Amino acid sequence: MCRSCATPAASAETPADRGSPDHGPSRRGLLAGLGLGVLGLNLTAGVSTAAASTATASATATATAKNGAWANPALGRFPAGGHYGAPRGGASHAGQDVSNSTGTAVHAAAGGTVVRRSWGGGLPGRTGNALVIAHGDNQYTYYGHLSAYRVGLDAEVSAGQRIADMGATGNVTGPHLHFETHSGRLGTTVNPVAFLAARGVDLSGGWSRIDPGASGATVVVIQHLMNQRGHGLAADGSYGSVSVEAVERFQRSKGLAADGQVGPATWPVLVYTLRQGAGGSHVRALQSALNKRGARLAVDGGFGSVTSSAVRAYQSVNRLVADGEAGPVTWRALTG
Repeated sequence: MCRSCATPAASAETPADRGSPDHGPSRRGLLAGLGLGVLGLNLTAGVSTAAASTATASATATATAKNGAWANPALGRFPAGGHYGAPRGGASHAGQDVSNSTGTAVHAAAGGTVVRRSWGGGLPGRTGNALVIAHGDNQYTYYGHLSAYRVGLDAEVSAGQRIADMGATGNVTGPHLHFETHSGRLGTTVNPVAFLAARGVDLSGGWSRIDPGASGATVVVIQHLMNQRGHGLAADGSYGSVSVEAVERFQRSKGLAADGQVGPATWPVLVYTLRQGAGGSHVRALQSALNKRGARLAVDGGFGSVTSSAVRAYQSVNRLVADGEAGPVTWRALTG
């Protein structure tokens, strides 16, 4: 874990690059840190008079922060003493450590622009090679102790894109990712575990949570998986009323709470275990999930040698069993 990577006891406020505001809300006032641009969706499709459908329409009218915009930055374990706020001499730990071996893939937690790429990321008390990504709305993420950079300064990145490799540069006891979330301005940290959880991401590696009103690549994955079960959904990445109602019917058929949220209860029964030679919309779902992580596959529904190689490559760099089989563990990592 980190030996330093601390937030000084005295406020250390570092304005962001490229015109970020010099002043913002207090650290205490930001501990609840709310979302990366809540989606405002105007969904006017007709709904049934049933109570469940009425609740669906209400839920999809305004998306929650679990909107598919965020992704897990790295797979690994939480080391003892590596949590946010842990004592670091006269200061406190500014992020959450995620331990794994050197070379493990590090992914962008959300889309944005790389505004720092340097030793320590230009922030006081940090050590090692680091990246800072600006996500808009005065929100930033910090990735420290990297062994290699995969993107350059000023690069535009997407959620889930590989941006670096985990390492042990700087003052550490072993290889890990030191991950921080900043809200209000760069230098004002909030608990990254709680911050990501509010956005549907389990930093410890669990299944994601996608709410009605969400959009993006993970919604495309859900739509393809539903189509494998006979639903004729447009795989457009918009989790509106038609897709939500299909998921609710699926949830009811499996004895689950029909709330439309695709989360830890729904994902395991929604995904398929896939191997080379498979074909169909469930393979399109897998290819779409791999593309979110940078695979650049043709989404053709055929699990051939190219898709098999992409699965193995993803498993390898994320320290999963690299057998080319897309089972629950691989799906959980891809959709997290």
